[in-house]
Amino acid sequence: MSDHQVSRASLELTHVLYDPSSVTSFFLALLTLSPILLMASYAALSVYTRELVIIEMWAGQFICEGLNWVLKRLVKQDRPEDSLGHGYGFPSSHSQNMGYFASFLMCHMYFRHRFATTGHGTLDKAWRLFLYLSLAAWAGIVAYSRYRLTYHTPHQILWGLGIGIIYGVSFYAATELIPIRRPDSILGRIRRTILLNPLSEWIELKDGWLVYPDGGRAEEWKLWRERLDRGEVVHDRLHRSITAERTLKKGRKEL
Repeated sequence: MSDHQVSRASLELTHVLYDPSSVTSFFLALLTLSPILLMASYAALSVYTRELVIIEMWAGQFICEGLNWVLKRLVKQDRPEDSLGHGYGFPSSHSQNMGYFASFLMCHMYFRHRFATTGHGTLDKAWRLFLYLSLAAWAGIVAYSRYRLTYHTPHQILWGLGIGIIYGVSFYAATELIPIRRPDSILGRIRRTILLNPLSEWIELKDGWLVYPDGGRAEEWKLWRERLDRGEVVHDRLHRSITAERTLKKGRKEL
């Protein structure tokens, strides 16, 4: 045993305290972990899809967290008096990260992504509106959870959301909108260099939205279905051949 005790700290990003007697408090405690779950999602999608926009979004999320760390130490505003959290509270990190995530993804869906049409313009618009509202609601509920769980004041939460939204729109403009709209600009040349170099070719980095309006999702599904159908035909033929051979052998034995 050591003669002195080592002080220990709690990792605030994943340590959430809530009222165990309240079902609402429990679900808000789960939702407040959304920024952490997003990081794991970014990692999985980046490795699986190799899409530049997802890697950009992931990098932007790290930068957003770093920006929050700097702002907290510049402003040095305490959390609420009855707060369960530790450290500075302005701006709310979770609110800022969700504001960034929602605004970046909304910008991408508005400016670059095109969903497959249903053939009904009203239904297509309703679907897009539903997605926008869902993202806004997700960010809003996570932000509210920081207030309900007494980690931040409304002032800290609203500023966190605002900073995240402004940063998300700005980061999307710098990494996607301007390079695509103005390919000869500095940002456009940087993006082209990132996409077209030996290392990017080796890791198969791509921007599906340069070729397909939906990033290639529909085309990938069609290719999968075509190969599946061809595979089923081959499987059926092989099955019939084996069945016929077994029937023939059985007939010979009976003779």
